Amino acid sequence: MDLNEFVANFANQFDETDPALFAPDTDFRQFDEWSSLIALSIIAMVDEEYDMSLKGEDIKSSNTIEDLYKIVSSKR
Repeated sequence: MDLNEFVANFANQFDETDPALFAPDTDFRQFDEWSSLIALSIIAMVDEEYDMSLKGEDIKSSNTIEDLYKIVSSKR
């Protein structure tokens, strides 16, 4: 698993936000499109792409995309 791939997969969960705005240090909650539905999409993406369970608490405790990446990486 690679950080840039994770950022790209994360960005793909957003329909209305320009993918160029996503970077490892992006605070994903800053986007107007961020919602609980997107959070569920992120959980489903991690399950499908990385075959592991991400919890809502993991998302709540993260500020950036890289924070989430580190959580997913630590569970591998």
